[in-house]
Amino acid sequence: MKQLSQFCAPLILLVLLSCQSAQNNFQNDIIEGPTPWSDTEFNYNEDQFTFAIISDLNGGEREGIFSVAVEQTNLFNPVFVLSVGDLIDGGTEDLVQLGKEWESFDQRASKLNAPFFHLGGNHDLTNVVMRDFWHERYGPTYYHFRYKNVLFLMLDSENYEDKRMQEIYLARAKALEILDGDHPENYPKSEYFSMEERRTGEISDAQNEYFEKAIDANPDVDWTFVLMHKPVWLRKSGKNLSRIEAALANRKHTIINGHVHAYKYEERNKHDYIMLGTTGGSQNPNNPGAFDHITLVTMKKDQEPSWVNLKMAGILDKTGKIPLGGDSLQFEPVRK
Repeated sequence: MKQLSQFCAPLILLVLLSCQSAQNNFQNDIIEGPTPWSDTEFNYNEDQFTFAIISDLNGGEREGIFSVAVEQTNLFNPVFVLSVGDLIDGGTEDLVQLGKEWESFDQRASKLNAPFFHLGGNHDLTNVVMRDFWHERYGPTYYHFRYKNVLFLMLDSENYEDKRMQEIYLARAKALEILDGDHPENYPKSEYFSMEERRTGEISDAQNEYFEKAIDANPDVDWTFVLMHKPVWLRKSGKNLSRIEAALANRKHTIINGHVHAYKYEERNKHDYIMLGTTGGSQNPNNPGAFDHITLVTMKKDQEPSWVNLKMAGILDKTGKIPLGGDSLQFEPVRK
């Protein structure tokens, strides 16, 4: 009994100190009677954290938007920032040009006050040369990490065999020549336009196996976020998201992608599938989901994610203006 008492005493002291510390966060001089506040149970949990996501800034980057987004993101102090790809214009085998484009992007991203997690899109991983360049600069094109009790799966939707990747690259180059030529109306007749990879990308067996192992190795997480550039989950003919979806079937998770440049929410199998809009990329004025935004996600233990999309046009600093002179920029297309 004495041993039990000796064990419990420090534990009780620790609990009391924790309670006292929590109470000391809020101090007032009203000793008795009614109070002008509704409660003293504050919306705080030491397991809580907020991260941000930025979407496509390429596929026709609009100058100045991403730099403004960086400053706006800093206003919210997220613990880290994720991306869904298309970070540079790319589409070249010129190593000097690739170096310039990545230096330009990383220089702007370095102004974030939080770690930034790269993820490749079709503009970043257009050909074998670009994929090799990525490996040299950033390491793997797909990876996972865990922060507190949340698992993040960062997928590579341009995960083709070298030969197929080069075929897609050459077909894309021909299609772009048509778009830039005298008869852009012929673009839908191009080989590239009809390729399933153009719309949905592809995941290799090796990548599927990698993420199945990552999921299996983290059975105790509260939530899993799956990020990719192209919506691989829409691919019909194999090498899609079905294996990863099956591995996550009985777990709480959210699927996130970019590429389409227009925001869209969909529920599939009782899980959220979210296509992000843009953070500087080209926009289709005929699509109501076309707008520049920053996504903030807050995680609390034993609760669903708190998800908020903030249109860049409405994120103002303490002066009441958009940072970096962003009031002169256009964050949504002019709709007819």
